Amino acid sequence: MARQKKLTHLGAQGEARMVDVSAKPMTEREAVAAGCVVMQAATLEIVRKGDAKKGDVLATARIAGIMAAKRTHELIPLCHPLAIAKIEVDLTPNPKLPGIDVRARVKVAGKTGVEMEALTAVSVACLTVYDMVKAIDRGMRIEGIRLIEKSGGRSGHYRAKE
Repeated sequence: MARQKKLTHLGAQGEARMVDVSAKPMTEREAVAAGCVVMQAATLEIVRKGDAKKGDVLATARIAGIMAAKRTHELIPLCHPLAIAKIEVDLTPNPKLPGIDVRARVKVAGKTGVEMEALTAVSVACLTVYDMVKAIDRGMRIEGIRLIEKSGGRSGHYRAKE
């Protein structure tokens, strides 16, 4: 049986707390997250052609994801503010869904990881896609938001099983 890990955001009495990272070493850390927006094929074609009434859906969602990653500490109560070194948000039309695949990669040299920043980038990029074309397809679904990979820090490398 696997050993249960201690939850670091809980104090001795179970109270929420921000983890003290002051003694941790600065290391290069990176996280990749992914998710998707499933939509009607006709909606995907509008997005792909750039014909949405609100403008360029993919460019707007990319910028929204980047901005969200930078502000994660303002959205998730116990996250540390980070000096993020790199954020990539890729949105790829996928006719097999049909929909948009969203992937974010976030990198920092710091004392804590960037998993939440990558997950936030994907979440907000997906929400932005939904917002920009909801008038033509209210049945869209945001699915599969998850951590794909992380590296750096004491816990080392993690890669999700496919």
